[in-house]
Amino acid sequence: MTSAPQAEAPGPAGPDRPDDRIGPNELADPAGLANPGGSPSWFNDAMVARVESGSVDVDGTSIAYRAWGDPAAAGIVLVHGGAAHARWWDHVAPLLADDRRVVALDLSGHGDSGRRDSYKLELWASEVLAVAAEGGISGPPVIIGHSMGGFVALRTASLYGSRLEGAVVIDSPVRDVTPEERAARERRAFGPLRVYPTREAAMARFRPIPDQPVLPYVRAHIAATSIRAVSGGWSWKFDPGIFGRPQFTPALLTKLACRIALFRAERGIMSPQLAEVMYDKLGRVAPVIEIPAAGHHVMLDQPIAMVTGIRTLL
Repeated sequence: MTSAPQAEAPGPAGPDRPDDRIGPNELADPAGLANPGGSPSWFNDAMVARVESGSVDVDGTSIAYRAWGDPAAAGIVLVHGGAAHARWWDHVAPLLADDRRVVALDLSGHGDSGRRDSYKLELWASEVLAVAAEGGISGPPVIIGHSMGGFVALRTASLYGSRLEGAVVIDSPVRDVTPEERAARERRAFGPLRVYPTREAAMARFRPIPDQPVLPYVRAHIAATSIRAVSGGWSWKFDPGIFGRPQFTPALLTKLACRIALFRAERGIMSPQLAEVMYDKLGRVAPVIEIPAAGHHVMLDQPIAMVTGIRTLL
C-alpha cells in the first residue's frame, strides 16, 4: 500500500542528541523558517525548491520519503545517519537535482516512517530500493549514505549491486561503530526519549554526535524537524531501538557488484589509515575523496564542498 507523491511547501530538518546541555550556538530563529543566522541565498533557494512527499509500505511498515527534480532523469537516493532523517538533506538535495531525480527517505525507526520490532541493514536496504522505485526513479540509482547510512548503502550494494549505478559512502568507518551507536551503547545519548514541555525547549537540546561546529541556519532547520508533538509536550522522532541491530563487517566489502566511492571528512571519524584499508578491501578501484575542514556531519558544516565532490564524482 502506498501513498502517491504530493507537492508540499518546503519547511525545516535532522539526528538528535537529547541531553540537557545548551550549546554555544543560539537559534536565531527557533522555527528555522525565516533566514536563521543570516542564511545565504543558496540555502534560501534550497528551502523553497519544489519538493514532493510520499510513502511506500515495506514489509508492513510505512516508509516516508521526499523527492526533488525530474522523474525522467537519472536517480540518486540519499540515506541519512543513525537517529537522523530525510530532512537532513533538505538543503543538499536541490543542489543535486538540476539533472537528477533525488529521493531522500526516512529509514524505518526514523523521522516520519513507521517503527519495527527490530532493525537490520538488509531490511533498510530493501526500503532504499522500494523508495527509489516509488519516488520515480526508473533506472539504476546511485545510493549516497552518510555515517550509518553509508553502511546501509554498502549493504544495498552487496545485496543488489547489479541494480545500482553505484554507491557513495560518506565518513562511514566499516571497522568501527558509528559515534551515534557508541553513544547509545555507552548510554551517553539516545536512551529513552525525553519529553520537553515546549517545542523551543526540545530544539534547544539538539546536538549532532559527535558534537562539532555547524552552520547555525542549517542547525536551526535540522533541529526544527527532528521533533514531534507527543502527549505532554515534544520529543525526538527516532526509535532508540535502531541501535540494537547487527554490525556491518569488513567481509561484506568483498561482495559488491557496482562502483563504489568513499568520502572522508578531514575532521571526521574515518581516519586516512581506515580509508586505505577500505580501499584495499574494495579492490583498490574505489576513489577516496577527502572533504577539507569538514567534521563527521559534513552536510552540517561543509555542504557546498560535499555537493561539489558529489557533482564531480557523478
